[in-house]
Amino acid sequence: MLRGNDFIFSPKHRILRHVMFWLLWHVGWTCFLSLIWSAFIENYIRIGIWIPAFIFYSYPVSYIAVPKLLLKGKYLIFLSSLIFWLVVGWYLSVYYLMYISAPVLERMHMPPGDGYAWQCFLCVMTAAACFCALSLGKQWLLKQRELLQAEQEKMTAQLQVLKAQLHPHFLFNTLNNIYSFALENSVKTPQLILKLSSLLSYMLYDCKTDEVLLEKELEVMKNYIDLEKERYGDKLDISVNMEGDIRDKYITPLLILPFLENAFKHGTSEQLERPWMSVDIVVKDYLLQFKIVNSKNEFVPFHENGVGINNAKKRLEFLYPGKYELKLADEGVFFVVSLLLQLKPNVSPAIARAFTKQQFEKFTHEIALSPHR
Repeated sequence: MLRGNDFIFSPKHRILRHVMFWLLWHVGWTCFLSLIWSAFIENYIRIGIWIPAFIFYSYPVSYIAVPKLLLKGKYLIFLSSLIFWLVVGWYLSVYYLMYISAPVLERMHMPPGDGYAWQCFLCVMTAAACFCALSLGKQWLLKQRELLQAEQEKMTAQLQVLKAQLHPHFLFNTLNNIYSFALENSVKTPQLILKLSSLLSYMLYDCKTDEVLLEKELEVMKNYIDLEKERYGDKLDISVNMEGDIRDKYITPLLILPFLENAFKHGTSEQLERPWMSVDIVVKDYLLQFKIVNSKNEFVPFHENGVGINNAKKRLEFLYPGKYELKLADEGVFFVVSLLLQLKPNVSPAIARAFTKQQFEKFTHEIALSPHR
């Protein structure tokens, strides 16, 4: 069974679509002319003779001028080519009428009549305009389908990330730590509960939005680190360094936490000797450099393709195309994650556009991504 979407968009029905268009065009113009001029059969023959001219004139506009000039923003060249093609259309109408249409009609005792060249020219123009309109309509529908599919993929990716980011082992270990502190009547217990509550609230509620303040994302990251530090105690040597102005800057939620969670899960937790970790965050203008270096067991390969990391990679590619640089490096005894990201400013569109891809590439060379340790 042939469905409407398949017929419109599937390449295998391309020839059938074109044949149906020109058949409908033929019959439509025949019916229209029959209302104001001569009989149906005569008009059917006249329009039929002109179908090759319509095709010859319409296709270059629809498949060359529109996609390669108009849709790519080359408006001046498109306008110039359109004017030139109008002149071509006039001469095509005149000579096609003189050497093809008129002789055939005269043999069939069907003279074209007065002013027929102008009528033919208008028919040629109308055919090209209608064909281009349908072609543009199809391109618009394709774009809408792509946008809809992109939105669905975005929602799916976000749901997957929300399910995968907080690994059960972290939650259970943190709860056990809080329980042990509670048994000892430690003064740290309320603070740990508040940090865990803040982290869970952020993941379950705040992350429903497409963007959050960078300050909020970093605050959650700090709470996560504090909870993990309590779990490891003095066995973990961790340093956190933040530089730059983080105010009024936005980031996709839960974009940094997967790398941090991965470092704790597959790095420090598997370290036989005293584990260490270095977290550096530098904000320069609207560029964020996030780097995490953690020790690891040199005999255990680092899991850089886990669910959380893969989801983070997909989200980066989808939400920040051409605006990020991610490097993952297993150096044996330590692992390095370096992320350079163009943040989204809370400013006017004119200022936001000033941060172009070329400027981003320039900053990638200015900011060193080598590990500190």
